[in-house]
Amino acid sequence: MATIPLPPNPEADARVAAVFADIRTTRNSDFINNFWRYLAFDPQLLEETWHDVKNVMARETLIDAKTKEMIYAAVSIANACDYCTHSHLAAARAKGMTPAEHAELLRIVATAARTNHLLNAIRPPIDPEFLADQPRP
Repeated sequence: MATIPLPPNPEADARVAAVFADIRTTRNSDFINNFWRYLAFDPQLLEETWHDVKNVMARETLIDAKTKEMIYAAVSIANACDYCTHSHLAAARAKGMTPAEHAELLRIVATAARTNHLLNAIRPPIDPEFLADQPRP
């Protein structure tokens, strides 16, 4: 259940309309999902959030778009964000994620969760070899 009401006509605000137009252009789609529609209750928060998401997810970087979506989905699973898990798995599928890759992603998430829990319980010291290649200030 939403914690804020859906703005009735969010694009009546020029700032919101500009962000929605940029989302449509960037994604080459007329679809504006509920996250952005609800976030439009605060135009500044909408602008800031879209700027950050666009900069990381829509810009060409060293990591390809499908992998970015799969990483975002994995983090969303770990953070128990149902909405983001569905959204980013759908985006990963749209970018070519196969059912086999989805299964492998879930295996990685499950394995990481298990070993993270074990390490959080055991709390061994970090091996110096893992820190040796850290950049020095």
